[in-house]
Amino acid sequence: MKNKAPGQDIQTKTSFKKELRQWTKNWELYVIFLPVIAYFIIFHYLPMYGVQIAFKDFIANQGITGSPWVGFKHFERFFDSYYFTRIMENTIVIGLYELAAGFPIPIILALMIHEVRSSKFRRFVQTVTYMPHFLSTVVMVGLVVMFLSPVSGLVNSMIVAFGGERISFMTEPGWFKSIFVWSGVWQTMGWSSIIYLAALAGIDPQLHEAAKVDGAGRLKRIWHVNLPGIAPTMMILLILNIGSVLGIGFEKVFLMQNPLNMEASDVIATNVYRSGILGAQYSFSAAVGLFNSIINFILLVTVNRIARKAGSSSLW
Repeated sequence: MKNKAPGQDIQTKTSFKKELRQWTKNWELYVIFLPVIAYFIIFHYLPMYGVQIAFKDFIANQGITGSPWVGFKHFERFFDSYYFTRIMENTIVIGLYELAAGFPIPIILALMIHEVRSSKFRRFVQTVTYMPHFLSTVVMVGLVVMFLSPVSGLVNSMIVAFGGERISFMTEPGWFKSIFVWSGVWQTMGWSSIIYLAALAGIDPQLHEAAKVDGAGRLKRIWHVNLPGIAPTMMILLILNIGSVLGIGFEKVFLMQNPLNMEASDVIATNVYRSGILGAQYSFSAAVGLFNSIINFILLVTVNRIARKAGSSSLW
């Protein structure tokens, strides 16, 4: 066993003292951060203990530890189920559709708001675009159903006024994905643009002045100054969005779902609800949920690694 040199011990103690001084100097910041750490530990990490029921036949009166171990039985059942292809196809298509539509629009909106010269008009546009974010999911779906009603909906009234026929949007499977995605884009684009507006505000004004001297117009300055300036923010948010591409929210899908559009609206989250809550098949639903989380995790790690190798910003 090698003995440490005296100089190494002194260096270690000095480093420890520096770290301790740094902690004590900023102790208020760490105290403020404690509730966040506690939240993630209590509500995100401790419940992971229950993930093991995905590999067991969970019996309530025997508890998690007393339930028999069955391995990958529930995963195989999910992969072999009749609705597996439909569920995965709907989840992937909706997730990619949301990514393709919902990711660039907040960027475009932020660039447009940033270019507005009138501060009053800018505040008005920001207020109007932010407000839908504060609507609850129930209210949001209620508005969608009301506007798209085949009897008294505003959209169908306009279609009839232009000589068309009424469309039952909420019962036709072909319309479900577009209604779900674009109503979500309308609700979230204003709020999602805030982080891009903050990034645009951090761009050095001297870059724009230099571009003006070189004869660059507004569009060229947006392309060569603004977009590169917010590119790191865009990449980080793209990685996070891709990492949750299969995490389709349950509430909105469930509220918009009905027996007539089930073939286009049935996703992993609603399948877990029907099997786990209504059918009391807790082990099966836990297996499906774990499968969904693992796929999202793999996507997140893969895209982050690609971004890091490409020399772009990454999460780690």
